[in-house]
Parts: sequence; structure tokens; C-alpha cells
Amino acid sequence: MNVKLRVWRQKGPQTAGQFVGYEAKNINPNMSFLEMLDVVNEDLTKRGQEPIAFDHDCREGICGMCSCVINGEPHGPEYKVATCQTYMRSFHDGETITVEPFRAKAFPLIKDLVVDRTAFDRVIQAGGFVSVSSGSAPDGNAILVPKPDADLAMDAAACIGCGACVAACKNASAMLFVAAKVSHLNLLPQGKPEKDRRVLAMVTQMDEEGFGACTVTGSCEAVCPKGISLNFIAKMNRDYFGALFKAGPKPAAAAEA
Repeated sequence: MNVKLRVWRQKGPQTAGQFVGYEAKNINPNMSFLEMLDVVNEDLTKRGQEPIAFDHDCREGICGMCSCVINGEPHGPEYKVATCQTYMRSFHDGETITVEPFRAKAFPLIKDLVVDRTAFDRVIQAGGFVSVSSGSAPDGNAILVPKPDADLAMDAAACIGCGACVAACKNASAMLFVAAKVSHLNLLPQGKPEKDRRVLAMVTQMDEEGFGACTVTGSCEAVCPKGISLNFIAKMNRDYFGALFKAGPKPAAAAEA
């Protein structure tokens, strides 16, 4: 199959960018979208042109690196898959495909299709962990966890931190990502001691990073490659306001500082 590409090219964050047209010829329909970009880049390199910069790592839908907006949809037209799991058979022969980076204030562009998502790392560093004593691993049955809680925690932990939820949201909100990272720890006994501190710290860091507010359009859930449910946002909101209530009002001196 042959397709035409409109790819966003931008040398750096301080330079202007534009869409540039390319042709991908004799593409195997069973190639992944990233493999197709590999073919295009190989051709560009042979012709002495600069290849298209794009993020990738595992190419197995696990790492969340492959952040592309394809024809206006983060990760492309398929449901519950990352860009690396989107195959060329999802498109038509002769089709024009527009490829651009995730666009959000908190995800500054680095080059072409590559954006800086270290804002997610800082949110995780704020509270996405449990403090435990080091040493040998405890027995697997030492702490009993009800199966519904374990299943729900695993659903939240499936988040790969790709940022598609941010790219799809009209407000560039990171609520689905943060809710998943907060919930998968808060649901388990090991995360309960730091539950309140965790949710307050991670939500505060999310706001400081410049992500927008959630207006519950559902666009985040629709494009999430792991199908993270909006219900986790509701759970995080309950945990957050519960933690605020327990914390109580700040002393006057602290509020002024």
C-alpha cells in the first residue's frame, strides 16, 4: 500500500514548525505505524535528509513512549492500543495521514514528534510510592487483600503514563493519569499509611505543572490505550477532599507564608 504523510517538523522548541509532506510507498499493511515511520526515515537518510524524530522504546504497548497524534486522535484510530500497536491495515491505500506531537503546555516540544513528559515524573516523585522498611521480601500472604480491591488496584496500575489523556483533553488535564497513580496505591494496605499525604502532594504537583482542570468530557478514557476508567477520577476526588478535611485549615502564619 501507498500513503501520503503530513508530518509536523520542528527543529526545536524555540523555532517555528510546519507540516511537511512525505510519501510512504510499498508499505506492508501488517507493519506497525512506527515501522512505517522507520521505512520513511530510512529513505530520508539515504537521500541525505534529516529523519523524522519520534519517541519509542519497547514497541509492545508497555512503555508509553510512542506519543503521536494521528489524524487528530492520540495513538491513532484503533481502540485501546498505543501508536506502536496501530497497524497500517487500519488505513486505506492512498490515504493522507496527518501526524503531529501531543500538544499541551505541560508537554513542551523537543523536536518534531517528541515532547518532554517529565512533568509526569515529577508528579510521581511527589507521592507515587510507598515507604517501607528495606530487607527481605515479605511473605506473599502476610497481608491479605480482598480480591475486588486487588483487581481494582491492578486496573489502575495498568496506566503506562503515555499522556494520551492529556493530549485528548480540551483542557490538557492530567486527572486520569494522576487518579490512576494515586488509586492503585491508595486501594492497597501498603499504601494506606500515606494515603492522605500522597493524594494532596500529587494533586498539588499536577497543578504546579500547568495541567488544566477536568470537566469530565470523557475524552481521556476514550483514547487511553489501557482503558483506565473515569471512575478513578471520582475516587481520587473523594480521597482528595477527605484529606483536605482531615488536614483542616492552615495556621494564619503558614497561610501568609
